[in-house]
Amino acid sequence: MTLSNTLPAPDDGWAMFLDVDGTLIEIADEPDGVVVDPAITDILLGLERRFGHALALVSGRPIAALDNLFAPLRPIAAGLHGLERRTADGDVFRPNSAVRELDYVRERLRGFAREHPRLLVEDKGLTVALHFRRAPDLEHEATYFAEELSYELGDRFVLQRGKMVLEFRPHGPHKGDVVQAYMAGPPFAGRTPVFIGDDVTDEDGFAAVNQLHGHSIRVGTTNATVARWWVAGVDELRNWLRDLSHA
Repeated sequence: MTLSNTLPAPDDGWAMFLDVDGTLIEIADEPDGVVVDPAITDILLGLERRFGHALALVSGRPIAALDNLFAPLRPIAAGLHGLERRTADGDVFRPNSAVRELDYVRERLRGFAREHPRLLVEDKGLTVALHFRRAPDLEHEATYFAEELSYELGDRFVLQRGKMVLEFRPHGPHKGDVVQAYMAGPPFAGRTPVFIGDDVTDEDGFAAVNQLHGHSIRVGTTNATVARWWVAGVDELRNWLRDLSHA
C-alpha cells in the first residue's frame, strides 16, 4: 500500500482514536517517566468539542494509568491494547476471569530482569511487559527468552511485540476490536473513524478503520504498515491535532 504524507482533509464527521505513547507523547525510557504537556489536555478537549465527543484513547497502558496521565480528563478509553474498554457511559469491560498463570509469567520475567538489571518489567495487572529500551544491545537475548517462555506457555498467552518491549497478554480483544465496538454505538456510530498510532500494536486499529473506509495514520516509521497516511513524528502530529482542535 502506498503511504501519503499529505494528511486527509479534516471533516467534522470524524471519530478519533488516538494511541498515546509514541503518538500523543514521546516514549520514555521507563513508562513512569513520560511527561504530558498541559497543552495536550487542551488539544483533547478541543477535539472532543469538534467531533461531538467521538474521541477515544486506545493505549497499551491500563485505563487507570491513562486517567492519571491526563487528569482531570476522564476520556473514553481502551487500555491494555484493547483488553479493557470504557464506554461513553463510564462502563468498563474487562476479561471475566483472572488468569492465574500470569503470576508465573511475572516471576519468570522478573528473574530474567534480575540477571540483566538494565531490563525493566512492567506489571499492568492483566498483562506483563519486558522493556529493553535502556538495553537495546539485549534485544536478541530478551526476544529469545520471551519466545522460549511463550513456547512453554502454549496457547494460554499471546506474546505481543512493540517498540523495545515484549508483552504477555491473555487472549482477548485487540485495538481493532475496540474500534469496531466503539463504532457500533454513540457517539461514534455514523462517523468516519480515524486511527492514529505509531507501533506494530496499532496495526489492528489501522486495519479496522481501513475496513470501515476511514483514515489510518502512522506516526514515525513507515515500515511494514497497513496505514494509509504517514506523519513524521509526535511534534508534527501534535501541531496537526492542535489545528484540528481549534477549527
